[in-house]
Amino acid sequence: MKTVYLCSICNISSGNCGEDCAFCTQSAHNNTKIERYRQKELKDIIYEAELAKKSRAVGFCLVTAGKGLDDKKLEYICKIATKIKKDISGLSLIACNGTATKEQLKELKKAGIDSYNHNLETSKEYYDSICTTHGWEERFQTCLNIKDAGLKLCSGGIFGLGESVDDRVSFMDSLQELQPDTVPLNFFHPNPNLPLENKTVEIEDALYWIRYARQKLQNSVIMVAGGREITFKDRWTEIFQAGANSIVIGNYLTTKGNKPNKDIQTIEKLGYKIAQNCNK
Repeated sequence: MKTVYLCSICNISSGNCGEDCAFCTQSAHNNTKIERYRQKELKDIIYEAELAKKSRAVGFCLVTAGKGLDDKKLEYICKIATKIKKDISGLSLIACNGTATKEQLKELKKAGIDSYNHNLETSKEYYDSICTTHGWEERFQTCLNIKDAGLKLCSGGIFGLGESVDDRVSFMDSLQELQPDTVPLNFFHPNPNLPLENKTVEIEDALYWIRYARQKLQNSVIMVAGGREITFKDRWTEIFQAGANSIVIGNYLTTKGNKPNKDIQTIEKLGYKIAQNCNK
């Protein structure tokens, strides 16, 4: 019986990022209409963590906008992680806070963070086409730092940014080199205020690359994350046949997702088991 891992995202610091990533609604360079705030209240984050647990998520991801960690942001994440671990049992905590040093990552681990998410996003050859304010190599190095710090690595990227097939192969080769514990595959969600072509990835194309990821990363959890609802629509359950074994439930960073109970009912009707923890 296939086991499906559920993960929930909490956007704890939204918008006003100084980086110019072309795909990101949180970049200050892109004139998108999203809710913007510096730090979400601790009580609100705890409430979302409790909802995630009730919705049978085993992973809870704390996401901040911005290039990376500084002392204030590190202290903020550590405070949140300590509180969640104290109050809510059974949740694996994932931090997604951009570029980080090995020392910073070790501090997060001490506070209760289990995994760190830092996506490569696309191939090293194509990255300069979608971001000019920092380089791909910096992202790859952070992924190495994550592993060296003893945290689980969560790293993937986005399809549909205008990249070529060769770029996608190169991107997958880099992920294979890293061997992440979890690989989130996102599919571009068009927004007229982003400087990218306003179209979604075709379903058959998306399924092909899920299959490809599964072949290349046989020991990783393959998670279908952002863009699942608009890319696959009512065919979204085909992602499991293609090799995915994890999804994000609920809302994303700045876009809406399905109701968690609806997704869970669909998964169970297929005869799949909902994971009770993050152990593979």
